Amino acid sequence: MNDPFADIRPYRDAEVAAVLSHLLDSPEFLDALATYRLGRIAALVPSLVRSLVRHRLASEVRGVSDVKSVQVIIERYMTRMIEGATSGFSVSGLEQLEPKRPYLYMSNHRDIAMDPAFTNYALHHGGYETARIAIGDNLLTKPWVSDLMRLNKSFIVRRSVNGPRELLATSKTLANYILHSLALENSAVWIAQREGRAKDGIDRTEPVIIKMLSMSRDKSKRDFGEHIEDLDIVPVAISYELDPCDAMKAKELFEQATKGCYEKAEQEDVVSIAEGIAGEKGRVHVSFGTPLRGNLNTPDAVASEVDRQIITGYCLHPTNLYAYCRLYGSDALVSTGFHVEEGDYSEAAFDARIKAMPAAHRPFALGIYANAVVSKLALADSSPTSC
Repeated sequence: MNDPFADIRPYRDAEVAAVLSHLLDSPEFLDALATYRLGRIAALVPSLVRSLVRHRLASEVRGVSDVKSVQVIIERYMTRMIEGATSGFSVSGLEQLEPKRPYLYMSNHRDIAMDPAFTNYALHHGGYETARIAIGDNLLTKPWVSDLMRLNKSFIVRRSVNGPRELLATSKTLANYILHSLALENSAVWIAQREGRAKDGIDRTEPVIIKMLSMSRDKSKRDFGEHIEDLDIVPVAISYELDPCDAMKAKELFEQATKGCYEKAEQEDVVSIAEGIAGEKGRVHVSFGTPLRGNLNTPDAVASEVDRQIITGYCLHPTNLYAYCRLYGSDALVSTGFHVEEGDYSEAAFDARIKAMPAAHRPFALGIYANAVVSKLALADSSPTSC
C-alpha cells in the first residue's frame, strides 16, 4: 500500500473509471470544454451547453476502464488534428530501436503539448509502447487539468517548490520515479531536454536535467557513465514547418531583449497549448536517435551528445532556409549539403506571415526558424539529416 509516487505518477487502470466520473461531475471542466468547442456561444446558455457536453462526453467514454482505452480516444483526436492542422506527419529512426525496450526519450522542446503527443503518436503507430510524459506543475493550473494529464500517462514535475532542501527532495523523487518506471515497470518515459520551450529555436540540453537523472544512481554499484547507459536515453528531434506560437514567442523574446524581462498574462500557457494544438503546423517530422553509449562521464558530456543527436536529426524545412536567408543572406548556405524536407508553405506565404507581425518582433520570429540552420552549421561534423 506504500506508494512513494502517488502524488506525481500517472493514474493506474483501477483509478480510471473514478477519475472520469469525477470529471463528468466537474462544472469547471465541462464549461472549459464547452468554451473550447463552441466559443462565445457556450456563455449564452451555460447550463444547457454544459448538459449537452456532459452527455456527449459520457457517451464517448462509456466503457472506458483503463489507460489504454483512454489513449485510444486520444489517438482518434490526434489523427483528426494531424489531418486538419498539419500538411503531413513523418517519422525516422524507430527501426534502430527495440520495440519492447523501455527507453528514456529526451526530446527538444518547441511546443508544450504537441512534442510528447507527436512522440507518442509515432511510437504507437510504429508498434512501440507509448511513453509516460513529464509535465511541469506550472501547467496544471486546475485540478481537472491535472486529472486529464494523468489519465494520459503524464507524471508531474514539481517546479513550484521553495528552498534548496525541498528542491533537492523533489528532484530525487522525480529521478527515482523515472528509474522506477524504466527498470521496474518496463515503461518508457518522455522528458524534455530543458525546462521550458526553446522559444528562440536553439535546442540545447540543460545539464541540470542530467544531474537530476543521476540522483537515482546507487553510487556503491554504478558509476555515473554506467548509470546513464542503464537509463537508455534516446534523443528525439521534433521539427515543425510552422510554429503556431511564433508570434507569441517573438513578442516575448522582443520584450526580454528590450526590457530585460517578460510577464506572462494569466492563463498564457493555456492559450499556448490551445494554439499549439489547433494552429497550422505545416509538415511535422519526428526523428529518433540511438541510445547514449560511450564514455559519457559528466552531465556536460551527456548534454553535448544529446545536443549532437538532436541537431543532426532535426529535419530542416524550407521555412528554416527562408528565415536564415532573410537574416544572414543566401551565400552562407551554398554547398552545405543539408537535406531539406519538401515543404508546403511557399516563400511568399512565409514572408507574409512574418510581415503580419510588428516590425520590431520580426527578427526574433525569423530567428525561431533560422536557428535550426545556425545550429547545424555550428556542428563540427555537419552531416546531412536523414528524414
